[in-house]
Amino acid sequence: MKLISALLLVPFFLITKIEAQESQTKSMGFNYDLKYHSLMIEVDPAKNYIKGAVTTYFKTLEDNTNQLSFDLSSVLTIDSVWYHSQKITYSHANNILNISLANSLNNQVIDSLTIYYQGVPQGGGFGAFVKSEHQGTPIIWTLSEPFGAKDWWPCKQSLNDKADSVDIYIVHPQQYKAASNGLLLSETIENDKMVTHWKHRHPITAYLIAFAVTDYAVYSDYVPIGENDSIEVLNYVYPENLTTAKTQTSATIPIMELYNKLFITYPYKNEKYGHAQFGWGGGMEHQTMSFMVNFGFDLIAHELAHQWFGNYITCAGWKHIWINEGFATYCESLTHESGISGTNWANWKRNEISFITSKTGGAVYVSDTTNEYNIFDGRLSYAKGGMVLHTLRSEIGDSAFFRGIRNYLTDDKLANAFASTENFQAHMETESGKNLDYFFQDWIYGQGYPMYSIFWSQDDDNVGYLRIKQEQSHPSVDFFELKVPIRFAGEGKDTIIVFENTYNNQEFPWQLDFKVSSITFDPEINIITRAPVIQTIKLPDNKNTIILSPNPVRNELFVNTNQNTRFDSVLIFSLSGIKILDFGVTEYKRNFSFDLSNLKSGMYFIILQNDGIRYVKKIIKN
Repeated sequence: MKLISALLLVPFFLITKIEAQESQTKSMGFNYDLKYHSLMIEVDPAKNYIKGAVTTYFKTLEDNTNQLSFDLSSVLTIDSVWYHSQKITYSHANNILNISLANSLNNQVIDSLTIYYQGVPQGGGFGAFVKSEHQGTPIIWTLSEPFGAKDWWPCKQSLNDKADSVDIYIVHPQQYKAASNGLLLSETIENDKMVTHWKHRHPITAYLIAFAVTDYAVYSDYVPIGENDSIEVLNYVYPENLTTAKTQTSATIPIMELYNKLFITYPYKNEKYGHAQFGWGGGMEHQTMSFMVNFGFDLIAHELAHQWFGNYITCAGWKHIWINEGFATYCESLTHESGISGTNWANWKRNEISFITSKTGGAVYVSDTTNEYNIFDGRLSYAKGGMVLHTLRSEIGDSAFFRGIRNYLTDDKLANAFASTENFQAHMETESGKNLDYFFQDWIYGQGYPMYSIFWSQDDDNVGYLRIKQEQSHPSVDFFELKVPIRFAGEGKDTIIVFENTYNNQEFPWQLDFKVSSITFDPEINIITRAPVIQTIKLPDNKNTIILSPNPVRNELFVNTNQNTRFDSVLIFSLSGIKILDFGVTEYKRNFSFDLSNLKSGMYFIILQNDGIRYVKKIIKN
């Protein structure tokens, strides 16, 4: 889902107690597993009304099952419930339909029942069931995320169960076409009405089932896969937008080719992907057919990405919505990185970071799911969720990052099912070989972002010193441990050094073969932060007050000073800036020695420092 304009905002009175609903739906339906739905829906776009018959096949999960519960808005009327060709009793209140079976069922029994209902849907949330118009022509569409499915059909809308497959029959006036999930099997005339039959044979959760009916113009694009195969992109657009739409929807081809390459091949390739135009101010990723207000490039990229991230693998609760929306947002970024969008990738990242840092707090993980705006927070669930993925990529490297995503998508326990933040973290840890608790605690569960000050100097021998100071925008995180890339430039040369910043005011030595005139923080824009403070400092000239010998050194390094001195720390660093040894505080005296016999042969930096001295020198260990 992506809101791109203010065409439709959620009225205050429709902001519901989502957390209570989520808890309620988790407790419902615990005794059965969905297997199949057949939806027979009758609508007329000129009328705000629905009449339906929904047959549900289920498998019991415990012995003595004699009651089933479904979500269904109380404003809709139940005509009857049929089980084994007999009407059975039910109660319908507080948006819950409780059905009493004629007999108790044992565990693991597959059975079915049919619910007949009708009424005027209220269309809560983002507009679960909407009657509208485009240029005077009526249209009806559904948009059930997050809790709107119950507003127009009896379902189980918890994020823990998917129906294995679904058939959707839409009865409507003949002059219209009906768009929905899966494959279009038929459009037939019965009793002077059109019956459009869509078949979807993949697991699907309730909020991703949808339909729209109006006077659509229809055409197809095709995405090649292999030499002799392709995926159909079936487009249902308003006739008045047909010419423009044909020039825009073709962008789906290179975008899907990119996703197929980076992730796994489009999960529903044996059916279709498609677009259906509707009047809500954005897009909604209904499985195999996204509903779109228009066909802008970023909107196409975002909704298509959801077919992998959100549909094929769905967030295991609205607290984990970034698993859907952060991924789809980052996939937009990947199209800019690849060059297929024509948009400057660096500017895209800068804009996202500017949006994220416009406020100092806020976590990606949604701790308060009391209304739709908390769940679908554009700054946090979308922008920050997407950029956190990019920061993670820079932390563990491209190979581990994309391998982790592919393994996540092919995990048998997650594919066609549900995933949490912990599930995703586990795959990233497996592929990177790193414990990533520090990263997820800071960036997903914690709030805010780091703010940096960089202090640096370089002496006449081109030996440099750099100190990284970090502050946090929100007290929930005490320190963001990150790789910090710095570009050094001067004398017509430049190079990037990546510093492993694990604590505040951390110091790093470095040496280059040129005189540095300027440095750039995070030149590839990997870190969510504001513009840092960069300051050149002048180190004291200690060449005549501190002498190291021998250099090269074999075992013992001697330090001679011209007066009694106490060093607060004596540090040995690798050339890549990793601290190897820390000798701690010394006594007040003029001559010191340090045992380097266990140090491997190679070149290192030594930093000696106290309140008045900071001496950086390259040493060679034989």
